[in-house]
Amino acid sequence: MITALHNLQLISDGTITTGKAVLLQGEQIIDIIADTDIPQDVKRVDLNGNYLAPGLIDLQIYGSGSPLFFGGDPSTESLAQMEHSLLNEGCTGFLATIATNTDDIVEQGIDAAIQYWDKRIGNFLGLHLEGPYLNPKRKGAHPAELIKKATLSQVKNWIEKANGLIKIITLAPELQDAEVIDYLHQQGIVLSSGHSNATYTEGKSFLNKPIKAVTHLYNAMPPMHHREPGYIPAIFEEKPYTSIVADGVHVDFAMIRLAKRELGDKLFLITDAVTESDKGTYQHQFKGDRYVTPDGTLSGSCLTMLKAVQNCVKHVGIELPEAINMASLYPAQLINAAKKGKIATGFNADMIIFNHDFEVEGTVFKGVI
Repeated sequence: MITALHNLQLISDGTITTGKAVLLQGEQIIDIIADTDIPQDVKRVDLNGNYLAPGLIDLQIYGSGSPLFFGGDPSTESLAQMEHSLLNEGCTGFLATIATNTDDIVEQGIDAAIQYWDKRIGNFLGLHLEGPYLNPKRKGAHPAELIKKATLSQVKNWIEKANGLIKIITLAPELQDAEVIDYLHQQGIVLSSGHSNATYTEGKSFLNKPIKAVTHLYNAMPPMHHREPGYIPAIFEEKPYTSIVADGVHVDFAMIRLAKRELGDKLFLITDAVTESDKGTYQHQFKGDRYVTPDGTLSGSCLTMLKAVQNCVKHVGIELPEAINMASLYPAQLINAAKKGKIATGFNADMIIFNHDFEVEGTVFKGVI
């Protein structure tokens, strides 16, 4: 059966078009046609003039709903909760993130991902390890006593154990041995610099060589200074894929505007979202408009991906189609998800339907609304 989505505003690849219909068959988009050319023998679905955009992709999220995935007891149940909750938010792809923790908890998280993999709905795309190989000088909410330097033996053990499920590792490149960086790069892991105290010169030496990405721009890194430029100007010059938390709390909107001017199509959105937790290493408490740890340190956000898009449009001045690219196309490109991030023939039929008030009206996933 072919389904035709029509009466919609189509957002894809940086443009908004009207008067189009999107034809779906199975789990794929099979054509984009004029809505006057819809064949008689297909199922028609009227989207009531709402926006239809590629499904959103969050490459750094710790929990959605409850419980917190990487808390005291990473579990298949928490991954299932994340999949269902995020699908309702129009997020058709995400990397469950494990922050700096004990070896046992990290390995428990990897085990949970492996056990859940064959049961997944499919928007769970793998794991992002944020730590423990960070710089304690820029620890943020990560516990200093659990941060350490990577060893090749441990890295190999975790990569082999995960059997391809680890997609991104955030680390402080300036503290790691070349053999570790080389091994991870050879395994196809996206290496992202985060919680780093790198200098301008150090950043110039490793960004895109082979550090392909930067984690949550501005947060947990040295600030710019006119005599000591620091890491941020190196990021702006080398232009790796760079994530940002667009909530106005982690980063002021004026600084997001600056980052967008400098980084263009390499700046992408993450939520860095957490849930409330009173167990394990990360006990997040919601205070006003943010999550903090018990000592008051700013921790993860309360964003959704669509809210991040809305903030970029309303507070940063980014056009809606480009803000959607930042939440779909660019993350897909970073992790080489070749059939995600666009509404185009041959791409996955994974899409978000939302209205002018940025409210989710529906999610299309694997061709099913």
